[in-house]
Amino acid sequence: MRSKLQFFLDLNMLPKLFLIAIIGVANIYAQQCQEKTELMLRPIEWTGGPFEWDCGATKDVYARSGKYIGKNCLATRCQVYKDECVVALPRYKSGCPVTLAKVSLKRQGCEATLVPFPCWSVQDEHNPDGLVSVVDCVIDANEILWVLDCGVVHTLETPVRYCKPKVVAYSMKTGKQLKSLDLSGLVVPASRLQYLVVEYSQDGKPFVYVSDAATKSILVFDIVANKGYRVVLPKAVLYGPCCKRDVLYIALVQKGCGNNYLIFTYLSSSHMFSIRTDYLRTGSTAGRIVDLGQKPQKMIILGTDLGSAIFFRYEGLPEVYRWDSNTPFVKENFVVVYISPKCLLTTCVCADLRRQRLRLLESNFPDYIQNTVGCGAQQVINILGGCT
Repeated sequence: MRSKLQFFLDLNMLPKLFLIAIIGVANIYAQQCQEKTELMLRPIEWTGGPFEWDCGATKDVYARSGKYIGKNCLATRCQVYKDECVVALPRYKSGCPVTLAKVSLKRQGCEATLVPFPCWSVQDEHNPDGLVSVVDCVIDANEILWVLDCGVVHTLETPVRYCKPKVVAYSMKTGKQLKSLDLSGLVVPASRLQYLVVEYSQDGKPFVYVSDAATKSILVFDIVANKGYRVVLPKAVLYGPCCKRDVLYIALVQKGCGNNYLIFTYLSSSHMFSIRTDYLRTGSTAGRIVDLGQKPQKMIILGTDLGSAIFFRYEGLPEVYRWDSNTPFVKENFVVVYISPKCLLTTCVCADLRRQRLRLLESNFPDYIQNTVGCGAQQVINILGGCT
């Protein structure tokens, strides 16, 4: 028989054994979390438009009718929500059956699958009440997805307008449409709406800003009041000997002074500009636009970190730069944070809040424009680095 001493020793060992078991389980859980995190940070890749179809027969019908030409599909803008990334696929060419989709960041298999968002029924380009051609998208702090629908399809072929330009809001939680803003009263036939920014004022009211490159304007829409107006920018924004109304980039930054600013520039303009958004919302822009300085060369604004940092690259070059808008706009403050692989260029940078990282969307879109992509453009959602 075991002695009473041995019995008490065994009892004393129980807490230690229990602690060892807990540590073991915790280590296993931590390892699983680490593996899951590493999986979520891997690049997400696809070619052309690999959509999720309800059945193979539907895909065949779309393909035979010319409504689906995989190589004609290209994602240009993105926004991350939890474990998914929403992408905008402007209908630059015919045969793109979906203009707004989401892709899982949980990599499965060799190629990602694009799922129409919010559903297939709103993707018909001939339906003016649906989504005709989404050119930009933004997810705000209230988990609302705002999309800019220019209403024009086949812009690289024979442009056709199927609906008035609009901004549509969806709940990311439910996929339900919350709002549709008709922008037709703020534009002219020559308007080219390109980029979208959403901001909440200090009293919690949402405002939408849209760049109109053709009219040298920024559209301002008060969501609560359901009204908008067009702010015509001064001639000075077309600074430079060869400046033309090509691409009007806009980006919202929150600076250390406590004010929000809209940073903007034309692609071919030689200078960068800014304006406080409270001035923009009241329409009192006279004398309020600030010339931040000269650009070293043509810049493509890619996005922000939801704070004071703006990300950009130079036209045709793979290096992605970060500029903190709290610092002077000079070359010495431009920091290279990423270099795209050969043949790829970045078109968008967005925040991945769940993982405290920045994501970027890359593609070989120059080949897409020149019709030299074979089976389709290569598209990649990659990790830029930690948020700062």
